[in-house]
Amino acid sequence: MEQVSLRVRSGRKPGSRESRRVRRQGQVPAVVYGPDVNPIPVAVDSHDLHIALHTEAGTNAIINLEIEDGDTLTTMARVIERHPFRNEYRHVDFVTVDLSKKVHAEVALHFEGTPAGVKEGGVFSPRRTHVLIEVLPTEIPAYIELDVSEVEIGGSLRIEDLPELENVVYLEELDAVVMSVTVPAAEIEEPEPEEVELLEGEELEEGEEPEEGAEEAEGEGEEPESSE
Repeated sequence: MEQVSLRVRSGRKPGSRESRRVRRQGQVPAVVYGPDVNPIPVAVDSHDLHIALHTEAGTNAIINLEIEDGDTLTTMARVIERHPFRNEYRHVDFVTVDLSKKVHAEVALHFEGTPAGVKEGGVFSPRRTHVLIEVLPTEIPAYIELDVSEVEIGGSLRIEDLPELENVVYLEELDAVVMSVTVPAAEIEEPEPEEVELLEGEELEEGEEPEEGAEEAEGEGEEPESSE
């Protein structure tokens, strides 16, 4: 995996007031830490940070942080806070990594092909866009391809169907669904209300249901007249 270099300014004071001042200067407040590194507050140019996080590796890029008046540390951006409305970074945590030890990384999934079920009228339903893996930092794939062309209507692919990659371990549940092809939702027609036959001269009040036996013949139950 390609490595990028990023210069950062040390000596940043912690606190929200200082962070606002740093942002007004076109920089992003950040912190560097790791197993053998005490937290170091730093500031990084927002444009340079954007470039570093938009290589083919994305947010999994290996970043060599060149700390002003300090050492160069091998890191990865692991906590990235973005502005909720504007396309800008608010804060970044850089975590030091050992290139000889595996790390956890989220990698994008690329679905290849058109599912057979979609050609028959089904709906393609992706359930996941990324997958969590364990791998050496230098071997993190830019993305993982999954061929979905043979999935029929009602079918799905799971984590266990992802391709086997050398030195890559999937950390998700193997039966977790990655994508599926579903039947299109059909319009449900409401049944028309049943007509109720009323006796002559009888009306139903609004919301009233007919009584059981209301359709019996008129006069039923009366005693017959005497035939003397």
